[in-house]
Amino acid sequence: MVLSKDMNTKNNYRVLGCMSGTSIDGLDVALVQFNVVNEEWHFEVELCQTIPYDSYWKQRLRHAHKISREELKELDMEYALKLYEILSKFIITYKIGGLDAVCSHGHTVLHKPDEGFTMQIGNQSMLAEMLGCKVVCDFRVQDVELGGQGAPLVPVGDKFLFSDFDVAINIGGFANITKIHRQPLVAYDICATNTVMNVLSERLGKPYDENGDLARQGKAINTLLECLEQLEFYQQKPPKSLGIEWVDEFIWPLLEEFEDKPVEDQLATYVKHVAKQIAKEIGDYNKVLITGGGAYNNFLISSIESYSNAKITIPNKQLIEFKEAIVFGLLGVLRLRGENNIYAGVTGAIKDHCSGNIFRPTDLYNN
Repeated sequence: MVLSKDMNTKNNYRVLGCMSGTSIDGLDVALVQFNVVNEEWHFEVELCQTIPYDSYWKQRLRHAHKISREELKELDMEYALKLYEILSKFIITYKIGGLDAVCSHGHTVLHKPDEGFTMQIGNQSMLAEMLGCKVVCDFRVQDVELGGQGAPLVPVGDKFLFSDFDVAINIGGFANITKIHRQPLVAYDICATNTVMNVLSERLGKPYDENGDLARQGKAINTLLECLEQLEFYQQKPPKSLGIEWVDEFIWPLLEEFEDKPVEDQLATYVKHVAKQIAKEIGDYNKVLITGGGAYNNFLISSIESYSNAKITIPNKQLIEFKEAIVFGLLGVLRLRGENNIYAGVTGAIKDHCSGNIFRPTDLYNN
């Protein structure tokens, strides 16, 4: 694999952006060309693919926040090897050369910024040696050390790549929002989405609720809806972020109180809850971009539209599914350039900063 030379004056980059989200459907990989002209960033996706997780990895990742510290260390290394397996096959299959870097988010297993820590597994220096290419990763930890939430990180991409919109929302495991033209930039997590809806769908024999058809069959449980909407997180002002631990502590106990109700009704209630929370945040903004797996849920999108006058745009399949992988590619490029890729106004850190570890193939031998 040929690796370009590191140059701050470079204006063109070719990277692999990699994202594994909390919905645990698979690893999103995007081969992206970035170029910057007069401080304006542009991108072109050459290739993109989601490599699904098998049942073993879905279970390992879904329950990773419950295992011991020693088991987490083992999982961290095991997942790094899994990343190598996926990425090396992708690179070989498509005969990819001339990479400036692989820019990897890793997979979040612990996220408690208020207690001073976050953990994304798979961000190991050995990846660089095994791939024979520079790896930029572990973007969140430094922000938490600087007093920030370590999330959301996508806003830098919204600002530089999607400024034609007023608001960008990604509906993945969680829903997050960027108010792109606010000064300073404003972004935060809204609520848990596919982390809850996918599990309810699995109880009905489906990996996810295609088009929202399962939820559409149910009837909202008003008492449950009221309980969900009273959760303290929704009253907090940003910066704020969510992790799977929050879902376990607050969402599932509420749903368990209504386990005598049909799962379709629980799902219909939760979709209505998500729609109301998202609609409340987008208000009447003129141009709203929605991406992530939730953009395919027609019932959810129509429910959001019923609660808001905003003009919602659902983009092409590539952008719906790979926007976050693209953005993590950009985060890596900014790190290579030594430019800020995380904003204090978004995460609550003490300062804007340039975050992420850079591993080179020779690092293992230099340590």
